[in-house]
Amino acid sequence: MLNSILTTTFSMETFLICIVASLILGAGIAWLHSRFNNSSKGFIITIALMPAIVQMVIMLVNGNLGTGVAVMGAFSLVRFRSIPGNAKEISSIFLAMTIGLATGTGYIVAAVIFVIIFELFNVLYNTTKFGEPKQKSKELKITIPEGLNYNGIFNDLFEKHTTKNELISVKTANMGSLYKLEYHIQLRNPENEKAFIDALRCRNGNLEITCGKISFENIEL
Repeated sequence: MLNSILTTTFSMETFLICIVASLILGAGIAWLHSRFNNSSKGFIITIALMPAIVQMVIMLVNGNLGTGVAVMGAFSLVRFRSIPGNAKEISSIFLAMTIGLATGTGYIVAAVIFVIIFELFNVLYNTTKFGEPKQKSKELKITIPEGLNYNGIFNDLFEKHTTKNELISVKTANMGSLYKLEYHIQLRNPENEKAFIDALRCRNGNLEITCGKISFENIEL
């Protein structure tokens, strides 16, 4: 009786096969994502469960126009209020949704083959230098007193020690008595980084200077 109540448009056997396939493939996607990315546990769990959720929605719609419109209206009310994801997280979300669509429409073998091929190339790209810039940029933050004009004050030092430099932002601090400058730079010779920072310290009155790698964690796609 439970079978007839729950599944009027698809059999219980089909439903169980599809949901098991969705959960297994979702777990595989989530595990591989966690191996190469620093994401929260909540995001990893979401990726693991999303194929099953999408699959259930597709099986419920199953060609029913009225149900499809109702589902679309319900999902349009959802608002994501978390911080923006990076490119890899967005890719994993779309992959999980694609697998859910495939299993929900019954293409389980195609979903398995697609995940295997996709993740093989994903592992290949993440373990090689594919897509990496030839020379890595650094983030340079310099604090200067308000009496210094930051326009062109470090040009000679940048010309000597960097191949590329760009002023990204200027922010006041300490009630306007200090300026915090943020640059993206590429060092001409990474081994001379200390000499470069020492030269900057002489120019900015020995105030705070920070030089490190650029964080791409929260950069949107």
